[in-house]
Amino acid sequence: MPTIAAAVLCLVVGVADGDTLTMRCDDQTVKVRLAEIDAPEKRQPWGTRSRQALADLCFQQQATLRAQKLDRYGRTVGRVECSGKDASHIQVATGMAWAYRRYLTDAAILRAENAAMAAHVGLWSDMSPLAPWEWRRR
Repeated sequence: MPTIAAAVLCLVVGVADGDTLTMRCDDQTVKVRLAEIDAPEKRQPWGTRSRQALADLCFQQQATLRAQKLDRYGRTVGRVECSGKDASHIQVATGMAWAYRRYLTDAAILRAENAAMAAHVGLWSDMSPLAPWEWRRR
């Protein structure tokens, strides 16, 4: 795993869903969960579009990973920059993910969610989008 808090340049080699990437960092393959956001599940409305949006932003690109911790599934949780853009922020700003309030520390992500909601972009164009944590609970 990349060092916590150190910025590491990696290649994005896979996109599992709207908040999970596989990255090749030096000689390691690392599964990365984007910090502070939660994207729709694959079978949930907007799940496929969210995954595609993240792939369009990051797939097969050099990206900077700032690892924060390991989650309970062994994934590296961190912030990822693709083409100079913070992937967590972009996913929320374009209505492809929610700010994950349970783990939120960056107020800019919440502001991006509020702006996306007000503009009815992405999943906010639905009448009553269901947050992934609620969808999983059902």
